[in-house]
Amino acid sequence: MSADTIARLKITLDDVNPTVVRGIEVPFDLRLDRLHLAIQAAMGWTNSHLYEIRAGDVGWGVPDPGWSDGLRDARKARLIDVLEDVGTKMLWYIYDFGDGWDHTIKIERLTDPRPGVAYPLLIDAAGRCPPEDIGGPWSYVELLEARRDPKHGRHAECEEWFADDFDPETVDLRRALIRRFVSPSS
Repeated sequence: MSADTIARLKITLDDVNPTVVRGIEVPFDLRLDRLHLAIQAAMGWTNSHLYEIRAGDVGWGVPDPGWSDGLRDARKARLIDVLEDVGTKMLWYIYDFGDGWDHTIKIERLTDPRPGVAYPLLIDAAGRCPPEDIGGPWSYVELLEARRDPKHGRHAECEEWFADDFDPETVDLRRALIRRFVSPSS
């Protein structure tokens, strides 16, 4: 594989319905801290919580003894090295340790870069990312149910969490602008 190889990734937000999936293409030699930023932008998260990228039994993120003891520094690891060292085509991304948003990342294929295309690149999107700090997948599911049922005990609370135009089936492309966070050379 050459240094300019592109990895096509399928990122699925676990434990939510409707399904939230993103397809992105990233340089295969992208640092993991930059992969985190690409995922944040593609999913529509706000990059306001800690994260971990896992391969096998090894995790990378922002080393913080109070929250993430044992994590390796994501600034010092590249996607190509992690996948070759661990020998896997699957990664796991955990965002917001309090809410516990788990994502499965599948490396779908490796390809040559297309001339004139700037990477990372969002290539596919389905479903809208849940609002931040909503309480994780189970709270999100409950609040979606409450939103649909005016008699539900938490119906009024939904106004705090969901914008009037919030549709869990529709991707908010304004939030999924991948280049706003990530520059492959940084």
